Amino acid sequence: MPRIPGLPYEQWSAELQGLVSPGAISPLQLAGTSILARAPHMAMANFSFAARAGGGQTLPARLLELVRLRIAFHNQCRSCMAMRYGAALEDGLTEDLVCSLERPMEADNLNEREKAALQYADLFATNHHAISDQTIDDLRRHFSDAEIVELGMYAGYFLGLGRFLASLDIVEELPEDMRDKSKRAAPWETNAAVVVAK
Repeated sequence: MPRIPGLPYEQWSAELQGLVSPGAISPLQLAGTSILARAPHMAMANFSFAARAGGGQTLPARLLELVRLRIAFHNQCRSCMAMRYGAALEDGLTEDLVCSLERPMEADNLNEREKAALQYADLFATNHHAISDQTIDDLRRHFSDAEIVELGMYAGYFLGLGRFLASLDIVEELPEDMRDKSKRAAPWETNAAVVVAK
């Protein structure tokens, strides 16, 4: 049972109900959204940020999904690790690529741009004070300054929301292999990822 129970759909704000239909999202997304519905202005702000950011996104969906999943691993957000976004799958994300996240710098199926983004994501999630001038210079070999800002904003979003969701202990809707909280979870270890829309 999540630490904060979800609000039944009938009790969601009209604005949130107009944006989200229970039948149009996965049970896993519904579980998280029903909790956010307790603070509808925050739920709407979350959806607004995601829509606005995605509307002007310049970074590839595949790259952002790899970063999201790597940060989810560091956060130990099981809900985040269990999901795969459809846009990333359409952009070439495969479970082989997800498995490469176990040792991304050694992976031959990740390109140098993805490895640079993942190296940044690791620092961002584990020791942001270690991000140095050299870190940003290394990113500049693969990304424009605007793309670095976009990458950083997405990393902040993934880190913050993922930590919040992990703290809620939402496990009922997870694939069976992601429910055992006695061991550290990893996105490359699940056999039943949930595909979700943007």
